[in-house]
Order: sequence, then structure tokens, then C-alpha cells
Amino acid sequence: MPFAWIVPSAVWLVLHFSAESCRRGAESAGRAAMVCPNGNATASSASAIRPGTNVTLSCHLRASGPRCRAAIFLNDSEQIRKQGNSVSKTFLVTTYGIHAFKCINICSEHKKKLVCGIDIECGNPPDEPRNVSCVQNGTRGRPTCTWDKGRVTYLYTAYGIELSNGTGSFPFPEETPHQELGSGALSRLDFDSNYTVVVLASNKLGNSSSQPFTFTLMDIVKPHPPRVSVGFDNSSATTCTLSWHDEARAQHYRLRYRPLGRPGAWSTVELFGREGYRIQGLEPDTTYEFQVSCRILPGRGLWSDWSGSRGRTPAAEPSGILDLWYRQQDLDSGHQNLSVFWKALSKAEAGGRILGYTVTLEALERGELPQSYQRRQTRFSRVTPRVAHRVTVTARNPRGSSRPAAIVTRPGSPGLPPPQRVSAVGLGNSSIQVSWSRPVGAALPVEGYVVEWAEPRGEPPQHSWVKLPPSHLSTVIAEHIRDNVCYQIHVSALYQDRAGQAAAVRGNSTAQAPSAGPQMFATPLASGVLVSWEEIPAAQQRGCITAFLIYLHRRDRQGQPEVHAVPAGNSPLSLHIPDLEPEEHLDLWMTAATAAGEGPQGNSDSVCLERAGSWVTLVLVCSCFILLACVCSVPPGRKVFQWLLSLLLPQWQSKAIPDPANATWAKSLRAAKEELSAPSSPSLPSGFEEPETSPVEESWEHPEPPIPGDKPVVGSAGSRGHGDWAQEEQQLPELYQRLLLEPPEPEYISNPGTSALSPGSDTEPEPISVFPSAFPTPAPWCQGNLTLDRVKLDCGSFPG
Repeated sequence: MPFAWIVPSAVWLVLHFSAESCRRGAESAGRAAMVCPNGNATASSASAIRPGTNVTLSCHLRASGPRCRAAIFLNDSEQIRKQGNSVSKTFLVTTYGIHAFKCINICSEHKKKLVCGIDIECGNPPDEPRNVSCVQNGTRGRPTCTWDKGRVTYLYTAYGIELSNGTGSFPFPEETPHQELGSGALSRLDFDSNYTVVVLASNKLGNSSSQPFTFTLMDIVKPHPPRVSVGFDNSSATTCTLSWHDEARAQHYRLRYRPLGRPGAWSTVELFGREGYRIQGLEPDTTYEFQVSCRILPGRGLWSDWSGSRGRTPAAEPSGILDLWYRQQDLDSGHQNLSVFWKALSKAEAGGRILGYTVTLEALERGELPQSYQRRQTRFSRVTPRVAHRVTVTARNPRGSSRPAAIVTRPGSPGLPPPQRVSAVGLGNSSIQVSWSRPVGAALPVEGYVVEWAEPRGEPPQHSWVKLPPSHLSTVIAEHIRDNVCYQIHVSALYQDRAGQAAAVRGNSTAQAPSAGPQMFATPLASGVLVSWEEIPAAQQRGCITAFLIYLHRRDRQGQPEVHAVPAGNSPLSLHIPDLEPEEHLDLWMTAATAAGEGPQGNSDSVCLERAGSWVTLVLVCSCFILLACVCSVPPGRKVFQWLLSLLLPQWQSKAIPDPANATWAKSLRAAKEELSAPSSPSLPSGFEEPETSPVEESWEHPEPPIPGDKPVVGSAGSRGHGDWAQEEQQLPELYQRLLLEPPEPEYISNPGTSALSPGSDTEPEPISVFPSAFPTPAPWCQGNLTLDRVKLDCGSFPG
């Protein structure tokens, strides 16, 4: 062995065993003592003890005043005080660590002097070092041994390595002490010797040593990881070549590889004496992680750490064919909505990342050219004529396209019945069992079945299906199935190259009671209440709704409310509750239920039914007003209504006001005025007498006012003994002025717009317009006779 490490090792052994002999001599005495200038401190035990040991501490002071006392402090806490120069006390030590005992001379509370002291350590002897191993990293590294120390000692503990090669022993101290693990480096070793390592441990409470560990240098050398390179051949997307090199020239190798991001999917290969390997069967267009490890001899030595390298395989043309299916929905007699779905290829079949899909649509029996469409999603929908179509779909990646998958769709399937007695049972664990029986009355033999399922109102809708042979009458669906979600399931039979009618059913894997109730609306009717509601949002249904429950409570009655159950499914979202009492206050609310139970109630509503009579009266009145408005909106109807109204009104309502200018009293008034303003005339009476009633004939056929300067045309009317009250046309303007300036106060005025006939007259005289500017134009239907016994006019009734 080299002299450079023999001398330090010998020095360490001499010092270690000298200290050990001295420590054992102190322990044999069984006491620890400390001699100080002013006194002594003595312990009944050694300076290191185990937990649960009784320690008696004694203090002796060399000189003390008459008023001074001797005291013992433990960790700065006074334990006992006694008059005189000596004091002692016994302590039970139960905690690990250093316990400081001090002897104090106390002459007053403010005058304390430290005389002497002693430290007692409480800990454990060292455990036997375990799991000793030695490793040399690389062929030129330095061996290092490691071990487990065991429990904590709480005392200073020395560890060392004793190495022997059959001719001598060589100590090596511990390096970089650690509380739990120990390690120490050895000198360089050779490949021709056998070595034995023993780890020694020592502290004040005892010694221990490990079991011997025997090895050769070949057994403990750990080579460095090999350097790896990966090569890909573009002609084959599933093959690559690995090559590596290591400095130890090892003879035993192992390699492993996996797609990146797939833990636990390692594929391992073990090789001997080779530095390269060709891997086949890889997935195209996939990033792989490759690792290689080695050891010097087969079956001997330590494996190196894994080296790391990554590479991506090139893409390949898609090798699979898409699985297609379709759905048809008739829009009218000549058009339909055609939806085509397909399943994405597996990664091995896709040959790489799929960039998109090409959909070709060809209308059969129409002689049209096929139309192509590009899609990135796995579905296609288009409005087409209701004829048979041939649909082909291909998938493409950077290297090419897959073989086309084709399907023929035919409009309508009236002669192809659906399967019978379709049912769905939840199995839990995100799976549903669907069962059915064979179709009845099919014109063609059944060649298989298709089961489809989709989440209602999914965004985007996740459409899944499975094709089964004709011998299968049930299946368990688990693809894209979530718990507490209701799925729409359709089962169709396959007849030759097309599908028959589909039978529908709802199903869920598991269900819980709904988390919310429906939002309802109550509308009172004459015969009851119409209750309508909205669907619960899918996230709050938590399974398939089996029934809606309507609760009806009468406020004036005691007891439980009435419950009306409405099965869920294809039923309308409304219910008419008949035979309810009028003028009764009703409270209504709703809940929904799944197979797991009933959920909470939604909103509530209150209604009160009116009596039927009041409703009928209101309806009749409104109908009459509406009918009247419609009749009066056209001229013929308006005339009929006016004629009927004239028959219903009192008789005096239909009489018109005659023209006062034609009355007898008007001529008398004129004569009286002239008599007051001029000499008496023998042709006029000297006094005014109320004239008798005169018939007046009027006409309203000329509503336009006369043009200034024109003379009104006045007709004649009969009188009873007074003659004509208008003798000349030129006298009318003056008479009108006098009437307008000084008219007598009217005593009674009937409705305007009527014509008067002379007594005994059989024919209606020609009407005239007497007051075209003073009176409003009356309606043409208002006509009749009026006898004026007394008329008084007020000038304030006429416009100036």
C-alpha cells in the first residue's frame, strides 16, 4: 500500500484508541468530577448517561461567608439552596442532550457567584452500522463506502472504515458526517485482490461494528452511461437503428424504449457484446425515448445509470379504413338532411398525424358529378335531395391518404322495421347494457345491428356507435359514457346495404336525484289550470328523468297537496288539470325524479279561477265591440248601423231644427223692428204677437256655403192663416242680419238635420239650405217633421 495513506491512518487509530482507553477509565470509576479554584462539583455518574439514570450532584465551597448559602442550578434553574459550604441533590435524567449542573454561592439575592460546574450528556450508544456497500464510479474513480447509522445517539460518535486485503488492515475516517447515513472514501484498489470492509462506531456509551462486506474491484465498479445515437430510415416509418459507445468496453448491455409520455410502456432488450441494435415495429410519426445501460461482465458488477436519447419516427401512409355511419332526417317531400359520421383511425392505422378528411358525395340515379368536401372533424352534414347517395370518406396525413370507406344511403325505410322491446340498463362504472329482440315482419333478412348513442345537447355532439352481427341481441356500451348523464340510444337493423327504422330508448350508467326542479308556468282556464314547464338543464338532471310531479295545494283546505305525475320522455311539457272550483286560491309547484329519487322543487305559482259567468259576459262584450268596429269600418255597414240606431233611439231624437227664417214669428219680428225705427205703416201690426207654428222645409243636400253675393233660393211652404212669411228674395239678407243680431231665446231645440212637412201635405217639398254657415252639416239619415210652437234664439249661439 502507498505510504501516503498509511501514516494518517495509523495516527487516527492511535488517537482513537487512546481516547477510548481514557474514556473507559473514567467510566470504571463511575463518577465525573470537576475541580475549580473556589470549590468542587462531583456527579455520581459518568459524564455521559442513558435516559432514566439517577444522578446525584454534590457541591463543596472552599470558603463562604456567614450569611452565604450553597445552591445547585440545573440549566440556569435553581434546584436547591442550603446554609453552609456543601449541598447535594439527586436528579432523574429522562431527556436527551446536555444537562448543565452549576454550584452557586449566594450571599444575597443580588449577589450570586459561580463556583464550579459539570455537564452531563444524555444519549444512546451507537447502533450496528447496516447496509454497507462500496461503489466505484467509472473504471478510474475512487471507491466510496456508505452505510446506515441507525438511531440518533445525541452524543459525539466517531465512525471509521477498516479495510483489509488479507495481508493487513487500513483505517479510513468518515467523510462529511451525516445524521442518518455515513460515507467514507477508500484509496485506489486493484482488480487482483479481494477486500473486506468493516465499519466501526464509538462514543462515550459504547462501541459497535458492522458485518464484514467482501468484494472485488470488478464487483463494485459502476460504469458511466453509454453515449447513444438514434438513426431513422425514411423508407420505413416503423424502424430505427440505435448505436452506443462506453469507456469501460462492457460486455453486457440492456436497452429500453417507449413512446414519450406513456409511463410503464417500456419495451426492454438485453444484448451481449454488441454496440448497436435495430428496432422494428414502432408507431409512425411518434416521439420515442431510448435508454441504454451496461456493466463490465455478464452477471457481475454494477449496472450503469440509464443513458437518455429521443427521436421521432417519420410518418407513413394511413393503413386503416374509416368506420362510417349515417343518419337521415326528412325535411319535406323532396329534401333531407344527411349526416355522416366516422371513427378516427388508431395511431397505428393513421400512420401519423391526420391533417383532415375528404368527403365525396354522389347522388345516384341523377347523373350528377360527385362533389368533394374537406373536413377536419369526424362528421359531415348537408341538405340533399331525397334520393340514394354514395358517400366515401378518406383520411389524409403528410405522407398520403387512406383507402376510401364507402356507404350507400337510401331514402326512407317503410318496409324495414326496427328491433322490438329495446331496453337500457345502467351497469355503473360508465357502462350501459342495451338489449333488444328481432324485428317482426321484415321483408329482407337481417344482416346485423347498429347501436348508436349520444349525449343530448352535447357541444360538440359526441356521436358513437357499434356494429354487431345478427346473432347479437345485446351489447354493453362504454365508449364515451359518463356517469349521471342521460344518453339517447338508437338501435337499427341492417338489411343488405342499408339500415332499417331505428328504435329509441334513453339510458344512463348511474343516476342521482336531480339537483334542481323544473321552471313552471300556470295559466288559469275556464275548466281548470294549464301547467307548462321547461326542461331542466342537462347538467342538473344527473341522469334520465323518469317523471315530472305537479303538486297542487288548496289554501282553504287542510291536508296534503294533490300530486299529478307526468311520465318523462316523449310526453309534452304541459298538463291540463280540469274540474277545479272557481274563486279558489291554488298554489302549484313541480319536481322531477330519476331512478335514484325525487329532486328539489322548482319555482312555485299561485292562481285563482274566475266564475264562468263573468268570463262569458266579458267575452260577449268584447266580441260585440270587435264586431261593431269591423262593421263600421266599411261604408255599407256604417249605413246599416246608423239606420238601426235611428230605430232604437227615442222619436224626438230624430227630429230636426227647422229654418227660423221661414217661420211666421220671423216676419212679425221684422215688422216690429221696422215700426220702432220708422213711422207706423198701415201694412204691419202695431204690436208683436207670437205667431202660430209654421211648417219649415229644409234640405241638407248642399253642404257648401254660398258664395258671397249669391242669392239663396227659397221655396214656399203652407201656413195656417198667415200666408207666405217670405215675400221677396231681396228681403232675406236683411232678415238674416236681424235674426243674428237679435234672436229670441230658444225654449226647446231638437236634433238638427230634419225636414218639416206642412200639415196635410202628402209630398216632401224640395229642400233648401238656409243656414249654411251657422249650423254644422248633419248626417244625411236624420230627417223628419218639427212643429215650432215657440222658438227663442240667443245671438250667442251663432258665430258672428
